[in-house]
Amino acid sequence: MRPEDHFRQAYQEGSPPWDIGKPDFNLIQTVTALPIHPCKALEIGCGTGDNAIWLAQRGFQVAAVDSSEIAIQKAHEKAADANVQSKFAVLDFLKSHVEGAPFGFAFDRGCFHVFDSDEDRTSFAQKVHRHLAVGGLWLSLIGCADDEHAGEGPPVRSARQITNAVEPFFEVLSLTSSHFETNLPFQPRAWVCLMRQRGVRN
Repeated sequence: MRPEDHFRQAYQEGSPPWDIGKPDFNLIQTVTALPIHPCKALEIGCGTGDNAIWLAQRGFQVAAVDSSEIAIQKAHEKAADANVQSKFAVLDFLKSHVEGAPFGFAFDRGCFHVFDSDEDRTSFAQKVHRHLAVGGLWLSLIGCADDEHAGEGPPVRSARQITNAVEPFFEVLSLTSSHFETNLPFQPRAWVCLMRQRGVRN
C-alpha cells in the first residue's frame, strides 16, 4: 500500500493513533526555544490541523497539505472554530507543488519516515528543499530505529538513513531523541531533526 493510501484509509476508519487533538510538544519546544520567528510556513502531512493552527496562532502564515480529504475537512473545521487563517489543501506532496513557496519553515510529523527506500526519502528531502527559501528551516519528527516497539508503532529510521537522505540538501543542525505522543498504549521513540536549507538548487 502506498503511504498516501495508508493515511487515507486510516482517517476513513476513524481516529488514527497519531491524531492526538493537540499540537505536538516537540514542535512547540523547538519553535519557542530557538526561537523560530513567524514567517511563511509549510506543514506536510498536516492531518486534522492542530499543528498548523498552533503556528497560525503565533503569527505564521501557514500552508498545510495532506493526502486525506477527511483530514483536511476536519482541519478546516478546527481552524474556523479557532478563528485562525490557514491554507489547507488536499495534495500529494511528492507529485505537486504547494502554492506560496518559498517558505521560511517546514514541518512534518511522521511523513519523511514513511518512505522505505533511500531513493524515496532523498526525493522527499529534495522536494522540501525546493519549497524553502535559502537558509530556511525544516523540522522533521521521525520514528527512531532504537525503539523497542519497532513494528508496532510508526516506521523507524536510523540516524544514518536520515542523514544520507537529507545532507545533499540540508545542514543537520540537531538530531535528538524524543518520543511521539500518540493514542497507542505506549509512546514511540522519535528523532527530532532540525535542518537548514543549503541553498544549492537541484
